[in-house]
Amino acid sequence: MDLNNITKTAIDPALALLPAKMDSAAARVMLLAIGLQESRFVHRRQIGGPARGFWQFERGGGVRGVLTHAASRDQAKHICGMRRVDPIASAVYDALESDDVLAAAFARLLLWTDLARLPAVGDAQGGWNLYARTWRPGKPHLHTWPALYAEAAASAGGSYVGLA
Repeated sequence: MDLNNITKTAIDPALALLPAKMDSAAARVMLLAIGLQESRFVHRRQIGGPARGFWQFERGGGVRGVLTHAASRDQAKHICGMRRVDPIASAVYDALESDDVLAAAFARLLLWTDLARLPAVGDAQGGWNLYARTWRPGKPHLHTWPALYAEAAASAGGSYVGLA
């Protein structure tokens, strides 16, 4: 797993399809950290579970949420059109396993639905809090987050502050 490659092939193209205000160093760090936490950028299909894509979206959870949330639905429909996917949960869910750009865009849109500002680059605790609020992991692994967040921050050119 090469984070520079993930950035070039998934995150950069996804952010290019979204409004410029959605692209920031903080957003990039969160996308990398969450992808590492969820799949290590190895598994596009959850091991023993229903989630799909590097950011591990479930059809009735994150996919449906991004498609219907007032803050994300218009952009989600736009992204679906650009990626030639019907803007319905079943079609997006199926496409996430093979379309990393779609997956990255939906991950950014899910972060966009949160009312709080993105945590500053290097704020691992703030990053964990945002991840826990938006992804709502069934089996959260806080013990893996600090190292994965640090790797994401370093890849995106930032520094790292440990958990409180």
